[in-house]
Amino acid sequence: MGNSQKKGGKEKPRDPYMAFNFAVEIEGLTVGGFSEVIGLSGKLELESYVEGGVNHHIHRFPKQMDYPNLVLVRGLTERDDLWKWYEDVTRGKIRLQNGTIILKDSQQSKVMAWNFKKAYPIAWEGPQLNATNATEVAFERMELVHRGIYKA
Repeated sequence: MGNSQKKGGKEKPRDPYMAFNFAVEIEGLTVGGFSEVIGLSGKLELESYVEGGVNHHIHRFPKQMDYPNLVLVRGLTERDDLWKWYEDVTRGKIRLQNGTIILKDSQQSKVMAWNFKKAYPIAWEGPQLNATNATEVAFERMELVHRGIYKA
């Protein structure tokens, strides 16, 4: 059974993986510790067809897959490779890059991963600077458009 482990001859169910333990790689390079990845989803668009004389249902045919943009959120660091990629796009130099989002277990071993293909940044949001909250981390958000998410 894939979702359990043996202990003393008995199968013990595994706890669900924790959502905070992950890494993001772009072209094989880990690009920093992210606090959030939004947009790991896909949806099949459907075409509806009403057939004359058939009154008990509407035909629905698969049309195309739609993937929302990926949003990567991380604490601001000295590392600026994502910023440079975004800056290149703003100047018309669009580089399509592949990436992987890796979910890890409590021992930092890879347990699951999703690849995204031919991505490039379309939006960047800098930190909300506020001198009255001295304990808050400065976060940046990068939004990527891509051509699909696939389980690795």
